[in-house]
Amino acid sequence: MVKQTMNVTSVAASRQSAANLASERRRRTAEPPLRREERGALITELMVAMAILAMALFPLAFSFAQEAKFLRSCYNRAVATEIVDGEVEVLLAGEWRAFKEGAQDYAPHALAVTNLTSGKFQLTITNRRVRLEWLPSEKDQGGKVVREVTVK
Repeated sequence: MVKQTMNVTSVAASRQSAANLASERRRRTAEPPLRREERGALITELMVAMAILAMALFPLAFSFAQEAKFLRSCYNRAVATEIVDGEVEVLLAGEWRAFKEGAQDYAPHALAVTNLTSGKFQLTITNRRVRLEWLPSEKDQGGKVVREVTVK
């Protein structure tokens, strides 16, 4: 029994001495604290690096926003083109006879109209010419889409 107590004590003592050696080693290899001038230079260097990073990221973020706006505009134009083309085919099949001469609002049958931004479809019939156009209400929403045909 006595022998086991000595082993536990010697193990604890060896752990303590190892911890002291590691602590002493860290103390010897640790650099002294930075002087005031060195800290100021380090902060200045950090601020310059952050400014350079910000100058590079702001134009990049702006270009992403512009590209998203352009892509939405292209999408609106594509949807409006598909709707106008489909509706002109329906009008050419004889539906145009149900409308009077002159300009008037037109309600398309396509469900994709819900994907468009605000705007209106306008149908104009003059002397057997049928013109259907989509007119966006805001700028940069794809521009107007026009199809004009002569009916027989």
